[in-house]
Amino acid sequence: MRLLPLFALVPGIAVAQPIDQQLQAVANANGLVGMSVVTTCGGAVQDVVHTGRRNIALNLDVDDSTRYRIASISKLVTAIGLMRLHEQGAFGLDDDVSTTLGFTFRNPAHPATPITYRMLLSHTSSFQDGTGYGDFLSATYGGTPPPPISELAVPGGDWYTANMWRTEPPGTYYAYSNANFGIVGTLIEALSGQRFDAYMRQQVLLPLGIHGSYNVQDLPGVGDLAVLYRNSSPQVDNFGGVMPPAPDLSQYTIGTNGLYFAPQGGLRVSALELARIAILLANEGTCNGVSLLQPATVALMLADEWTWNGSNGDNYFGLFRSWGLGVHRITAQAGGDVVFPGTALFGHAGEAYGLISDLYVDTATGFGLVFITNGYTPGNAYGFGSNSAFYSVEEEVYAVLQQYGLPPCATTATPEATAARDLLLLGDRISWTGTGTAHLSLHDVSGRLVERFSLGQGGTRTVRPGAYLVHLATAGGRSARMWCAW
Repeated sequence: MRLLPLFALVPGIAVAQPIDQQLQAVANANGLVGMSVVTTCGGAVQDVVHTGRRNIALNLDVDDSTRYRIASISKLVTAIGLMRLHEQGAFGLDDDVSTTLGFTFRNPAHPATPITYRMLLSHTSSFQDGTGYGDFLSATYGGTPPPPISELAVPGGDWYTANMWRTEPPGTYYAYSNANFGIVGTLIEALSGQRFDAYMRQQVLLPLGIHGSYNVQDLPGVGDLAVLYRNSSPQVDNFGGVMPPAPDLSQYTIGTNGLYFAPQGGLRVSALELARIAILLANEGTCNGVSLLQPATVALMLADEWTWNGSNGDNYFGLFRSWGLGVHRITAQAGGDVVFPGTALFGHAGEAYGLISDLYVDTATGFGLVFITNGYTPGNAYGFGSNSAFYSVEEEVYAVLQQYGLPPCATTATPEATAARDLLLLGDRISWTGTGTAHLSLHDVSGRLVERFSLGQGGTRTVRPGAYLVHLATAGGRSARMWCAW
């Protein structure tokens, strides 16, 4: 365990409690079984705090090696895997995915509208978790061979139900969907020619030094797994320290049902390993000297694909107000998607089987956070927060990190990061909120100058869709260089 004694100065008090004591108090107050919190700043880990048990029955503590089944943050990592293939020219974001899937994947109510990769990653495809989804998952995990995912998506399929598709036209309405990422996993297999778990391990996880996996059989030690609990009752990964038997994959056909390896929620990874994904996003696709994605690709993932306008999606009690390509965009709207007040962030959250997980990054300062708990003890079920759409335990963790973790990173942010923070990207517009005049030039991915213009304070300009390298200079001598996409 690595703990940095960061202190806040309070009038009349010499020092406040260190971050580990504050987080321990949060864990105690909420009856958490176990918890890991990691913060990052730029390209480095800043704080690491673990507490509680990863396994109650075996009396095993949470530590650096503890791996959790992180639920829906898995989707963010899956999206990174798909975007690796995009960089290789395997597909275009607006291509019809039916071509790769080998069957017609269309909303029956809108058969003329192709479903695209962009729609799947932004949860606007209109394919949703209908009543057939649960039964199909059971058949996928329990059958040999697993049924093809077309049996869930196409009318007449054995697990198809009419409510697998929404009534709105594809591309117009946001509805968070696990089933979308079953299709994404299947596409990754079809495009790469590899099983989903093997592709993700070879092309994303191991290059970043992550030894977790979407396949339990790959893990260095099953004893490091955190059991997930509700009311201290085991829900999943309760293997007793013994590796489960390997599944029979002899009849598995690559590219027919990527849900088998749970691209939507089945990645098992430690908090320290997950922090490398935060660093990757903060550093435009590079972590620990490994360039996994190009800056322009990260810009595409973080760009605004959907923003709630009051009626164009299910915003999940205000938690989901904007989305990129596999990325939850925190807009910090009061009472809704607030992690730190007034701070835009990028990342993903997860919840399943008693676990809560969060990964978010402030790209302006390079600050990143990872929070994971493997469940709660009796009488401590999660309650909704009072200031946001997050749970109260998440709000309490965020409050500690805002006081102890964020300031050291924010105060050491480079002048370039400070200048970039005053440049706002909203929909198809770029706005300058800093003082004085901002002089900007936009270059395409080949480096060619697209346009040059200046904005006074409060000025806004509409930008043509695309990915750009933006150069910013001000009369006061501040400058910034950042990738953006619209």
